[in-house]
Amino acid sequence: GDAASAVVDLNCQEITISVENAYLPFNYISIETGEPGGWDYEAWNEICTRLHCTPVYVESAWEGMIQAVSDGQFDAAADGITITPDRAEIVDFSVGYIQIQQRLLVRKGDTRFDSIEALAAGDFLLGTQASTTNYETATNYLSEDRIKAFEQFPFAVQALIAGDVDAVIIDEVVGMGYLGENAAELELIGPAISSDALGFIYPKGSELREPVDQALQAMM
Repeated sequence: GDAASAVVDLNCQEITISVENAYLPFNYISIETGEPGGWDYEAWNEICTRLHCTPVYVESAWEGMIQAVSDGQFDAAADGITITPDRAEIVDFSVGYIQIQQRLLVRKGDTRFDSIEALAAGDFLLGTQASTTNYETATNYLSEDRIKAFEQFPFAVQALIAGDVDAVIIDEVVGMGYLGENAAELELIGPAISSDALGFIYPKGSELREPVDQALQAMM
């Protein structure tokens, strides 16, 4: 982008954006090319085209990502981050760019339960990623000793395929990403468990929030 066409001219400012590269379809490393990709990259490339800025992507673990942004280690983070009041106390959020539902991911053909309530009523193990709203939702239905928390969702999905857990609670759009990789082995079942908006995050008081919101709204 250039200054003449910018929604807001950030004068080529470099924006450091924390990404996990393990959250299909928002960010990932391509198996075929070894290169990073996903919606977060496409969105921020377009945002910086519209704001005349330069995105600099930094891979970092989900665990601690929100606190790292709060501490000013990154200018922003893009990782399918659910907008919650608790998180909004330490970071600023963009406008919500997608509304997602949490669902159950199971091995294909598994008919032992058809909802999280039915899963909770049995003697089943539920996998998810640590420190996520998915984990928080899981604790509303199951005791923590029946929830296996993994560092990243790919590990939870592999545990499901291996039979180490009976289901994974996951954002539906992310579950669809994993179905694309494992369509013969997995399926999403049951009704939506919750509905949440996702947004980008910034340190409190960041001057990026308003221009990025303008760019997102123009893109919408």
